[in-house]
Amino acid sequence: MKILYFHQHFVTPKGAGAIRSYAMARKLIARGHSVTMVCGRAQGGTTGLTGNFENGRRRGIVDGIDVIELNLEYSNSDGFTKRIKTFLRFALRSVQIALTEKYDLVFATTTPLTAGIPGILARWLRGKPFVFEVRDLWPELPKAMGVIKNPLVLWAMGVLEWVSYRSAHRLIGLSPGIVEGIEALGVPAERIAMVPNGCDLDIFASEAEPWRPEGIGPDDLMAVFAGTHGMANGLDAVLDAAAVLKRRGRADIKFLLIGNGKLKPHLQLRAHREGLENVVFHDPVNKARLAGLMRATDVGMQILANVPAFYYGTSPNKFFDYIAAGVPVLNNYPGWLAEMIESNGCGYAVPAADPAAFADALERAAAERDQLVVKGERARELAEREFDRRVLSDKWARWVEGAADKAPVAAH
Repeated sequence: MKILYFHQHFVTPKGAGAIRSYAMARKLIARGHSVTMVCGRAQGGTTGLTGNFENGRRRGIVDGIDVIELNLEYSNSDGFTKRIKTFLRFALRSVQIALTEKYDLVFATTTPLTAGIPGILARWLRGKPFVFEVRDLWPELPKAMGVIKNPLVLWAMGVLEWVSYRSAHRLIGLSPGIVEGIEALGVPAERIAMVPNGCDLDIFASEAEPWRPEGIGPDDLMAVFAGTHGMANGLDAVLDAAAVLKRRGRADIKFLLIGNGKLKPHLQLRAHREGLENVVFHDPVNKARLAGLMRATDVGMQILANVPAFYYGTSPNKFFDYIAAGVPVLNNYPGWLAEMIESNGCGYAVPAADPAAFADALERAAAERDQLVVKGERARELAEREFDRRVLSDKWARWVEGAADKAPVAAH
């Protein structure tokens, strides 16, 4: 079967960013299918293509995946209007591909929600089976965060969400809350599968060289956040905890924020202004380099803004990287991940918006280094038992393949 796969933010392990789509495409290929990946250009990521763009696109084979990369750059640092324009331009150009390319099934994954537009048209205009993967609930999350307030925009996004879900023959949600959100719009439960993000056990079990950046000593407790520095991530909570630890004189506990994003300059300025020398910033790194960092990390920080919609409605990649590496996790908001950390004893779940509790947890971690090792072992056991990417990608691939049996495939 030939599968047309739309993911605007597709990256390979050689770049910085989530590699779920790369892993899933590789799984489909291993199961005998061919995959054409349509994507844009994400800051810090790499699609694996290096040739020149012609008529706004370039195409080539990357690890067996036929990649069509559109010359549309995206960065979390872009303003709202620019981001919306990029999303819409990608959707419109993807529609052209969906209406002209030869394929048997179309798959689209968010974010953004506009990624579903080519799938909708492929289903209704070409009679193709359509599978839609939902990584975040839109417009619920941006509305809850206050990012989008225009009632007309919210209405239009709500309509697109409803049409996307109702048009898809099958859907995939990455967390319990996402699945519930899809069902709330009237989609039958039998059309939805939950396949969370997975753990790349092979990458994080490698003998990568451990490293720490300048400013963090070998005996310091190092707590790492590896991900986007955007509004949703709420990284001021880390600086709040850093300020508490500074007042307590705990110079032996260091925070490493690794990544880019719209709020990184703000965070750097605040850390400088408040003299938070216990906070170190670093550019994004690829998976291999991250694996080495994880071997020298004491605690992985799973941080999000205190927005109730996040509690059960997200499946953050960084959490799965931490546990794959056998690193204890500190989570600062309630929900399914906090419950999992507590029930498996693989880290620390602290109340939201409580910098003192955040700091207390890290002081406990520094005082119980032997227990950190135990918590890390439990984290790795959890990764192997429930989130092995190889197992989850097989489940995902079977679900996608099954969509071809649920709808007639029109002639090319």
